[in-house]
Amino acid sequence: RRGPEAVHFVQAALEPGAEVLLSLDWERRFDHMQQHSGQHLITAIAEQMFGFKTTSWELGRQRSVIELDTPCMTAEHIEALERSVNEKIRERVPVMVRELAADDPEIETVRSRGLPDDHVGPVRVVDIEGIDSNMCCGTHVSNLSDLQVIKLLGTEKGKKNKTNLAFLAGNRVLKSIEQSHSAEKALTSLLKNGPGEHVEAVKRLQSSVKLLQKNNLNLLRDMAVLIARDFKSKPVQSQPFVLHRKEGDSEFMNIIANEIGTEETLLFLTVGDEKEAGLFLLAGPVEAVENLGPRVAELLGGKGAGKRGRFQGKATKMSRRGEVQALLQEFISHRSPEV
Repeated sequence: RRGPEAVHFVQAALEPGAEVLLSLDWERRFDHMQQHSGQHLITAIAEQMFGFKTTSWELGRQRSVIELDTPCMTAEHIEALERSVNEKIRERVPVMVRELAADDPEIETVRSRGLPDDHVGPVRVVDIEGIDSNMCCGTHVSNLSDLQVIKLLGTEKGKKNKTNLAFLAGNRVLKSIEQSHSAEKALTSLLKNGPGEHVEAVKRLQSSVKLLQKNNLNLLRDMAVLIARDFKSKPVQSQPFVLHRKEGDSEFMNIIANEIGTEETLLFLTVGDEKEAGLFLLAGPVEAVENLGPRVAELLGGKGAGKRGRFQGKATKMSRRGEVQALLQEFISHRSPEV
């Protein structure tokens, strides 16, 4: 918009006077009309019932949000507001658009956040009969019945002691129900019980997973100790000590390093997917690790950091572990006795 003129952007220049065909995405336009008129209705009723003024709103792709000038809304507030706005929809209240002259005294009675500084010409007012009059340049339904239904989704804490109220209007409610029903059917099939038992079933699964994770962690710890003791029990301890385990973690690698001891032994440990990403640990004599650590990280396509004889981090190219092992073998075969 530039002053009183609406400006349209096109892909190529048009000749003055040329006829053009405007194609309107009606589904998108009607969705915006439903959400926008729904916002006007919620805003008006929230102020009438509770004195909560709207300070801004956002038309989102999935849901819309109204910012209300109140630090909180109770569940009772939300329930009463939702009931009231849907009553107005059932009453088939007309929605009308009119234009007032800029100097018309009636403008003072119309709800507004003010006109733009460069506004010229008449003032557009959207009326919900007997409910609200509001300055607005947007597109709206012609009757509240076109909104079908409004669902208030709940609130979140907003900025500066305000509350954000999320809502759906019209076809978005139907789409949301369809998505929820599809998810419910999928969960019924997976959990082998009815929708009313889904929450308890998921809670039981979560408890089982936590127990399994705890048991798995304990087993990994025990395995790390046994791996280290097996290495130390051998008469000849070949270096470097190299080990990869897909299901391990950082603690698993550090337990092995602690049990073996790194004052004299050079260790290269990795966990995760053998051909993709994972974690690595290089441990051993301080000077050796300081020298080799960054080079190991580079070979593995990762990043890491270290101190006091340990260098560990994330790797994106675990398939190059063989190259790292070769580097360590070469280092050991050429290092001086002092190292």
